[in-house]
Amino acid sequence: MYLVTRSFLQKDFDRQLVALKSKNSETVLPLRLQAYERMALFLERISPNNMLIRLADPTMNAAVFQQRLLQEIRDEFHHNHSQQIYMSDEAWLMVRNAMNATIALVQVASEKMGPEHNAVDLSSAIFNEQLEQKEDQIGIALSFIKNEIRQSF
Repeated sequence: MYLVTRSFLQKDFDRQLVALKSKNSETVLPLRLQAYERMALFLERISPNNMLIRLADPTMNAAVFQQRLLQEIRDEFHHNHSQQIYMSDEAWLMVRNAMNATIALVQVASEKMGPEHNAVDLSSAIFNEQLEQKEDQIGIALSFIKNEIRQSF
């Protein structure tokens, strides 16, 4: 009698556990998808190609434009910072590396600018620096995110 009751209770417990996991999956999966979507959007927004076109102001000098670019990157990052809880550690590391590489790209290009240079000159320098780099960190991070989310399906 004990074994029958134990077996029945174990099966009931297993069934409830499966139902709970299924319900949890229905809640968490959309949040994870949204997090990956927001990180992909973040990476697209901070890519030099998009960011320079969106923020370019020819009347601004290079130093002010550099600060504006860096502030934009940091603001975008802080706006999406909480999404890391829904991502794998590897994906989050790739996003952070891409952000840091973009910040470094802006800083390296702006070191070549003097007070007489404007935002257009800095934009050109950033594009040239980007062309000289061996790896596109934003592209690598985007590919990683896309591949990781595809594995969920």
